[in-house]
Amino acid sequence: MARKARAEGGSRFSTAWRIAVIVALIVTLPLVALLWTLFRGSDGDEGQPSAAIIDQLSLTVPNPAFVEDATATLQAAGYDVDYYPGEEVTVDFYRQLPFFGYDVLVFRTHADRLQAIDDRGEPFDEVVLFTSEPYSAERYQNEQNDHDLVIARYSKGGDPFFGVAAGFIEGAGSDYDGAQVIMMGCEGLLTDTTARAFIARGAESYISWDETVTASHTDAATSALLEHLLIDGLSPAEAVDQTMAELGPDPVFGSRLLSFPPES
Repeated sequence: MARKARAEGGSRFSTAWRIAVIVALIVTLPLVALLWTLFRGSDGDEGQPSAAIIDQLSLTVPNPAFVEDATATLQAAGYDVDYYPGEEVTVDFYRQLPFFGYDVLVFRTHADRLQAIDDRGEPFDEVVLFTSEPYSAERYQNEQNDHDLVIARYSKGGDPFFGVAAGFIEGAGSDYDGAQVIMMGCEGLLTDTTARAFIARGAESYISWDETVTASHTDAATSALLEHLLIDGLSPAEAVDQTMAELGPDPVFGSRLLSFPPES
């Protein structure tokens, strides 16, 4: 009887173990299949360059025709294109952006030169990229204390938004890894601080304006620039020169496109 009891106990244990194995397989096999599918999909896309159009300006000066034209040019050059409308352009978006691994970044974004004396008595003179996130003194306090995030306004006395300064870009948790950066907003190369921050984080080149620019002119110039840069295969400096030869400076403010580093 004792031997029979031991045999029955062993049978119950063996059955429970088999059930546990079956349940584990039922749970894990679909996950393994999903991961394999994702792995095969990403492997198939390996080597295809990607680009992002970051259209923070869409909230104030939308231009769907430019987005369509720029997307068509990028796709014709072999790029997979992602589009980010203005409401998605937050502080955390800028924080995550370098991790996405884009090869071309088109910032259709408000920018402004901010000159001030900080609380340490040191001059602050940088080009600030606008987010669409309303300013709050309670958020991102460490980055505000370091002046990596600042207050940005469309006009004097206007609603405050968070602005991304060069320190925020340079302190990114990942590199831009050879990306071409096209900053369409005003004064992006009035000083080279922001350009240097992108280059320090691995960007290959940075193209922007040396003064205030109208939305219509930067849209037209950027469409031409993308053609020369990506379809014609010109260097950033050559593409900028060709674009300026065709379209000239901004008709209102006289601003000109520049590339950084200048020899790029």
